[in-house]
Amino acid sequence: MKIYADNAATTKLSKKALEAMLPFLTENYGNPSSLYTSGQLAREAVEKARETVARCIGASPREIYFTSGGSEADNQAILSAAELGKKAGKTHIVSDTIEHHAVLHTLKKLEKQGFEVTYLPAHENGIVRVEELEAALRDDTCLVTIMYANNEIGTLQPVREIGAVCRSRGILFHTDAVQAVGHVPVDVNLDNVDMLSASAHKFHGPKGVGFLYVRKGVKLLSFIEGGAQERGKRAGTENVAGICGTAVALEEAVENMPANALKLTALRDRLIKGLAEIPHSALNGDPLKRLPSNVSFCFEGIEGESLLLLLDDRGIEASSGSACTSGSLDPSHVLLAIGRVHDVAHGSLRLTLGDDATEEQVDYIIKQTGEVVSYLRSFSPVWRNLVSGKAEFIL
Repeated sequence: MKIYADNAATTKLSKKALEAMLPFLTENYGNPSSLYTSGQLAREAVEKARETVARCIGASPREIYFTSGGSEADNQAILSAAELGKKAGKTHIVSDTIEHHAVLHTLKKLEKQGFEVTYLPAHENGIVRVEELEAALRDDTCLVTIMYANNEIGTLQPVREIGAVCRSRGILFHTDAVQAVGHVPVDVNLDNVDMLSASAHKFHGPKGVGFLYVRKGVKLLSFIEGGAQERGKRAGTENVAGICGTAVALEEAVENMPANALKLTALRDRLIKGLAEIPHSALNGDPLKRLPSNVSFCFEGIEGESLLLLLDDRGIEASSGSACTSGSLDPSHVLLAIGRVHDVAHGSLRLTLGDDATEEQVDYIIKQTGEVVSYLRSFSPVWRNLVSGKAEFIL
């Protein structure tokens, strides 16, 4: 059996998205900035896609800027807010410890430039507390950036409540919604969001395309110079095919969201229940306030890399955390932030189910994971010390 269970890393391109893209890769390949017919056809396609994307998140078309993906959108949003804050004499930012590195690394860059960043704890359940965020706000706070859903442990943050607090204080609120858009209902107005980042390949769109929502009235700084594309905020010829695929994929994801969420939540809970029966294991993050497809576990006494390789041999493709850090030997910063010690954090497994997942696949994952964990523990010196009493169990 072959099971792809790493949909948080990337998703399969939908057939409808591919069909929407093909004409702009073969026949209608005009430059959207050109005045002749093929160029204007491309321009019309881009603007139609902008309207579709906006409608899917409750925005207006002029509030949508297409980017190369979530990381670029995160960078542009945060750096724009920081520059605006600096001009107003405000150089304090509030975020949290489990953000994606696209956010964390950008904040570190700003700290070197004199900004002060307060990093809120996400606590054991992986969720920021609104009262702690409110207490961290200052008169010189120019931005709050808190992700919508965590890319590793799948926890959903109280975005709407956080946005309301920021709105009442006149502070810009940005959310990295890369894992949320297309999977849970997102409405930028109800959520009180000023800026929102998304990436197409997380909801069955193409890679290399994303978008940034910026509320009307918020000044966005130009991120790439050299042309007037995206209303002068991102130079470079638009990826027409990718943008069209993004719109179709998002529209499809939103239409199918209620049915998919119901199905995946049931499968997620079935998977959590099965993996929890493995001795000395623990679910990472809140059991309920999480994405419908995300299951993250730690298994004591093993190495996550070995677990992934042996699962791959058995046809299961999974992850130990974020795809952006999969080449690192260091334990996940997210797992450490929610209180997992290094030895336990090293034995992590992230499973993110696809829309086509079945009970049979979930049961197969449970069985194979249990067998592989037992096998790895059979020759692990760490496990031997735990069983013999030379070391104490943590999980």
